[in-house]
Amino acid sequence: MLPRTVRLRSLAKINLDLRVLHKNPDGFHELRTVFQTISLADSITIEYSPARRTELVIDDALQIPNNLILRAARAVLEASKTPAQVRFKLEKRIPMGGGLGGGSSNAAAVLLALPVLIGKTLDMETLVRIGSELGSDVPFFLLGGTALGLGRGTELYPLADVKPLPVLVFSSGTHVATGPAYQALGRGLTFTGSSSSINSFQAFVRELEESGSAKVAGAFGANDFESVVLTQYPQLKTIQGKLRKCGAAVRMTGSGSAFFALFDSAEELERARGVVEADRALGGVRVLPARLVSRAGYVRMWRRQLAPFLAVQEKERSAWPPRSR
Repeated sequence: MLPRTVRLRSLAKINLDLRVLHKNPDGFHELRTVFQTISLADSITIEYSPARRTELVIDDALQIPNNLILRAARAVLEASKTPAQVRFKLEKRIPMGGGLGGGSSNAAAVLLALPVLIGKTLDMETLVRIGSELGSDVPFFLLGGTALGLGRGTELYPLADVKPLPVLVFSSGTHVATGPAYQALGRGLTFTGSSSSINSFQAFVRELEESGSAKVAGAFGANDFESVVLTQYPQLKTIQGKLRKCGAAVRMTGSGSAFFALFDSAEELERARGVVEADRALGGVRVLPARLVSRAGYVRMWRRQLAPFLAVQEKERSAWPPRSR
């Protein structure tokens, strides 16, 4: 059997809103967030061949330690009881350590694609279980679009697709460690601000659903990590201030350090991009244009990427995750 090879786009995410509540007894914090996929993407090439013994190899110029791609692949092969030789080539474009979910997206890409290449079906419940063990953001990338995340962020509820607005992502390259960011928030087993935070978050979600615009709803949004991360990294506060002078509403994603700004048109985005790129003080900041990607668009992308290996029966066209022929 010839190797089965596929080249995939692995999309980034932003948090349109993110609230951190109390810490649970298991050590994880209770979250309220709205995830959104964007078109900024890494590229992953997978070459699958049946074998008597499993061998996993990755060509990764950054040599990322404990790469989630390999962990996801091993979990898929174990769950499907399939030994194989699988080679990966990873080309990174999503900035690392910026709160954009690149590693989690890469893992989810393997969870969606590898079973199709193998020719076996792993149901969504199994994929979500594996994804949750790999990282809190991984299950979202099995869904895509706009989604409400509760608990660790792994309890997901799809929201209606929002307008596919242009977005600029700004990355300074500063790596913000998630653990210390949570610690700096000082949320214990009780948090007196939970009620107020939840009410504010609900107001954001209502406006998002009523307006269908993440930009309009942004006036009600927040990211609880901003206050502590901008204190810990003063250079990020300086960058945020300069970006806001461009006339855009700028928000941090995840626990940082990347920022994003939404625009009503491509022309408006390009004007802001020009101002930022002309500011010498922001010379070290990467400016990455993208668009919000709907759930329908996310599913279409995956069906297109895996088309040569998918079932062609009409009943399979509505199936998710994608199923091999």
